[in-house]
Amino acid sequence: MNGIYLRRRGKLYLKAGDGGASAAQVAMVQKETEAFGFILSEAVIERLGTLSTEQLTRVLRELRKHLAAMTGAHREHRPLFPDFPRGSLALAEAELYMRTVYHYVTRRRLHLQQPAETVPLLNGRAPREIELGTLDDYENICTTLAASRTSLSLQDKADLGWFIAQYRAQVVRLLPVEIPFKENLAVIGAGLLRHAPGEPTDEFLRTHLKTATDTLRLAVALSEGDVSLAEPTRFKPMKRGERRFLLRQLETLDDPTEDMRRWGERWKRLGEVLHPGDYRERFPKTWRAFRVLRENLAFASFNGAIEHALEQGRTGAVAQRLAARPGEFARRLDHLLRSGSESQAVLERFRGVAEQVSTPVLLQALSQFEHRGQSPLRTFFPKGDAARAWALKDRRAPIDARVLSDAIAVCRDALRARFARLPPLGRCYIDPALAHMRAPLAQRSASRALRTLVRGSRLPLPDTRFIRLFLWWSNGRQRTDIDLSAAFFDSNFVYRDVVSYYNLRGYGGHHSGDIVNAPQGAAEFIDLDLQRLRGLGLRFVVVSIHSYTEQPYCDLPECFAGWMARSDANSGEPFEARTVEDRLDLASNQQSCLPFVLDLETDQILWTDIGLGGYPRWNNAANHLSGISLILRAMTALATPDLHTLFELHAQARGRVVESPDQADTVFSMREGVTPFDVDRIRAEFL
Repeated sequence: MNGIYLRRRGKLYLKAGDGGASAAQVAMVQKETEAFGFILSEAVIERLGTLSTEQLTRVLRELRKHLAAMTGAHREHRPLFPDFPRGSLALAEAELYMRTVYHYVTRRRLHLQQPAETVPLLNGRAPREIELGTLDDYENICTTLAASRTSLSLQDKADLGWFIAQYRAQVVRLLPVEIPFKENLAVIGAGLLRHAPGEPTDEFLRTHLKTATDTLRLAVALSEGDVSLAEPTRFKPMKRGERRFLLRQLETLDDPTEDMRRWGERWKRLGEVLHPGDYRERFPKTWRAFRVLRENLAFASFNGAIEHALEQGRTGAVAQRLAARPGEFARRLDHLLRSGSESQAVLERFRGVAEQVSTPVLLQALSQFEHRGQSPLRTFFPKGDAARAWALKDRRAPIDARVLSDAIAVCRDALRARFARLPPLGRCYIDPALAHMRAPLAQRSASRALRTLVRGSRLPLPDTRFIRLFLWWSNGRQRTDIDLSAAFFDSNFVYRDVVSYYNLRGYGGHHSGDIVNAPQGAAEFIDLDLQRLRGLGLRFVVVSIHSYTEQPYCDLPECFAGWMARSDANSGEPFEARTVEDRLDLASNQQSCLPFVLDLETDQILWTDIGLGGYPRWNNAANHLSGISLILRAMTALATPDLHTLFELHAQARGRVVESPDQADTVFSMREGVTPFDVDRIRAEFL
């Protein structure tokens, strides 16, 4: 339970105990926690003081286990070159230490409320605070995950599945009335059918499954396939009751044929498992739909008519027809506005249905129109669980400036009108730094990380001279060689040098040595001297990780990477959990990836979390330089919705914007109130 709670909310659920633990023992728990870069809040310390020694020991064991896994300290990090780079507290010591912790926490809160001088930090950096949680707040994790209006990551789905497996039929009380995103509905429905079969589950699904595609996603989830439908699924044999339920659900629809034709091959494969012919008399509409697919019978489809009209240049007629499907209208709007001479009529038609378009789709349309023409590249993230990006030259015809301005206004007006129906927020403060943080619109392929970040987001670099990159992995079914590299580019995106296994020293970088086999696990490090790199005129450090032996990361028992902020490269151990700023798991079906980029000109880290395609003869940074360069250009000019725009639209519709957090009833910022790391809440309440 606390593993999920710590990772997602930074909170700990503790019941009052039997008493008996000493102040020195409680201080030791705090000291152990600090070793991982965290501190415990005053409320947690007070609750720990109510525990017995045995209970306190169990809490410490649990904290060590979960915080070590979060930071990467659960594995031994031994570099190839060992010299890279070079007991219990007494009561009085415990009291002094705890006083220091309380002082830090108090000053930190004052600093959040008003400007103050630099706060003295523990061990030279700001630890993350663990707060005392409640059972209701913990269970709310399940509710907010299910209420997400965008896709969930693999870790999100695993956590949601944990709640369903543990709570079984009782999980229904934690689910929201509406489950807006259909992929998430499929995951929930499959979990309920596995762990809580029966009429309540059937009734829940009958209420929420609205289309044939909803039913297909549920069948895919039952076979543990890709519910985004980007990848085909090998369907597993189903129980007779599951087959009847899915066929009965299709029969309740007016005519499932057109929706089924969108995914014709998937339905053919599913039909081999469902055996609809066995129920042709009981479910005649469903049997006819399968016949249309199998025998390729003539059928006039909606999309076929749209494409035919576009070929004839009848954009006005297309807009009239698309008004029946507002989401599809929004996705095709750019195409319609640059095609033909009826752009104003098309836009007026869209204005009439814009409020029916989902918030994520409207935000994407708004962002595309606002950034149109600003970058020579267009960047796409293909649908599915694969962490990939595609970038190509933008060859779209321009849109008239007045039409473009009107399109932006239509999107903004529709979003404000929707948000105005939500509860008021009062006076709102919006941190300007949120303009660098992306909205969590698609997290399907997001890697599990210490901090939940969205691709394209930028975070400030800590005030440090040295950054230490780290990588840890262990062998898969055979010898596995994973390589950590850092490529340097200047402000004009010109490649200058790389630090990798084949070039251990370069510019301001120093590699710890190449390890080519990891039967017991292995680690590689790269130290970066930021001051020296800036002095040499470098701007970007692109971190890349390559499976030299060509095993995809998903085939390895474990593989993770991250970075530490170090005040001195030659002090301490090679890996120190308290200095870890970010850590992410590498578990995608990729052989090369770019986890993040350091931007030394803006003092920011750009979160990329993207895989690299291609199969070069030697899988290393040298053979991927063209792809690394292209992704760097694409990600620095990414046109995706930012959190500042999203929160500003909410504030305009539900309150008013103020200049200071002291004046605000609702705060949107990097550290206080609603933060970019409250991804669950943002997806459920603001999208």
